[in-house]
Amino acid sequence: MKKIDINSEEFQLELELTKQFTSKVLEEYNLVFNPNDEVTESIQMGLARNKIIYGKRYCPCFMVIEESETEKNRLCPCEPALKNEIPNSGYCHCGIYCTAQKANELSSYNDTRDAISTHSRGLTKEECQDLLKQSEINSLELEALIKARELGFIKFNLVDTREWMEWVGARIKGVDYLVPTTSFYSSIEPLNTQKEIPVIVYCHSGSRSAYCQRIMLNMGFKQVTNLDYGISSFTGEIISGKE
Repeated sequence: MKKIDINSEEFQLELELTKQFTSKVLEEYNLVFNPNDEVTESIQMGLARNKIIYGKRYCPCFMVIEESETEKNRLCPCEPALKNEIPNSGYCHCGIYCTAQKANELSSYNDTRDAISTHSRGLTKEECQDLLKQSEINSLELEALIKARELGFIKFNLVDTREWMEWVGARIKGVDYLVPTTSFYSSIEPLNTQKEIPVIVYCHSGSRSAYCQRIMLNMGFKQVTNLDYGISSFTGEIISGKE
């Protein structure tokens, strides 16, 4: 395998040519770059590398194979991206080329994640609503949502699907209901009149709550989100005791 020195004059020249090439792709197909500059730069470097090694800008996200009648390498901008991935998903497999609408969505998502991870600001009401539309959220996202609820920005029910003895031992501060998986249908009754209110469910690892999530959606709950990896991954405030 040929080793490429990214600091070499050869690579830097090809990288500049590749940047020009990818910019022309945007113009030709009315696309924009991924708002995450690291994604764009990484793919451009991969394309430049393949151009030096293989003489063509093959997609760096796929193995370069010996071509046959039925198997061809992806040559940027590749046909699957232009005909299927971008029209259906808004961006190509590599992520470098996006529709303007998808780029705006990604930019908004990145801004939300930055705010959550750096605590640079609180979440807006719109960002909270977007998180509650997801099928899964992580610990930091739940912490941010609990804080936003305390501030009155959003309303949701936080439901623990573990058993009572687990709940007494340790539970997330702010939990609203205990609905044990083993007695689910009888325990869920207080929530049956609140199906329009978003629900976040959790258990120890995320598996029991995912099961309950599917049942609740089938029962007509409008929005049900699962805490990925459950309370075992939660880094926020934990309380214990019977009260």
